[in-house]
Amino acid sequence: MPWLKIFILAMIQGATELLPVSSSAHVIVAEKLMGLDPTAPSMTLLLAMLHTGTMLAVIVFFWNSWKARFFSSRQAFLDSVKLIMAATVLTGFVGLLLKTLIEKWVLRSTPHAEIELIFGNLGLISAALAAVGILILLAGKSSGRACSASTRIPACPPTLNFGASCLIGIVQGICLPFRGFSRSGATISTGLLLGVEKRIAEDFSFALAVVLTPPVILRETLRLLKAHHISSWHETNLFALFVPSLIGMVLSFASGVLALQWLSNWLERGRWYWFGIYCLGASVVIFLLYCSGL
Repeated sequence: MPWLKIFILAMIQGATELLPVSSSAHVIVAEKLMGLDPTAPSMTLLLAMLHTGTMLAVIVFFWNSWKARFFSSRQAFLDSVKLIMAATVLTGFVGLLLKTLIEKWVLRSTPHAEIELIFGNLGLISAALAAVGILILLAGKSSGRACSASTRIPACPPTLNFGASCLIGIVQGICLPFRGFSRSGATISTGLLLGVEKRIAEDFSFALAVVLTPPVILRETLRLLKAHHISSWHETNLFALFVPSLIGMVLSFASGVLALQWLSNWLERGRWYWFGIYCLGASVVIFLLYCSGL
């Protein structure tokens, strides 16, 4: 792949991954416009490597906040681990369930069906962006309000409880198979709708991203190895793929830090709903591209 294309994809990934606008949707559209196949194992691995850069940006950006929130005491650490693990387990369960259903039913007529085969469907991406856009608008409207009387989660405080963390984990699992359904947008919005304080919802959402990224990278690496029937690194030029990917990771790290600063400022200033408007607008643009046959 030409280095310029890798540079462009890395910058798009880094600039959008940690904003609630679905980095995957932006990267996939860019790949299609550049004549690349988003479902190819080499492309899904490249995207996973770019996710590594933004994961490192998350750790750097949130480290001081996480130290105060998650590592302030032994009890705080244990409570945080319990909530993060509960959410992650439910994410895995829901994600694997949806993956199985899609591969066995939606793609049942496709030989060697894999969930990645739907990643390049712009019609599906458009619908997912519209759905998360509406969710973000609803959360933005309710942000800062106390829990309503109709809330079904008991004891809905500004801090995070076990029930809220489980629901956030379930929503994150729903995001996994659908490119365009922004993970950060959906999880933070779910927290806001449950009455969780803004900064806590943000911290928790990105802590979940750090836990989720390594298994995704492992899956895409194994998928590429399987696709090429690789038994030895010396039998192929696969290693060459990691050089541009590592450069892309560095670029996505730098732009990811900047994107996080913007996200944090907008979230704290009550401008969360603007991301919902953006997602709806992007959904329309991608749907038009889909109708054009891209």
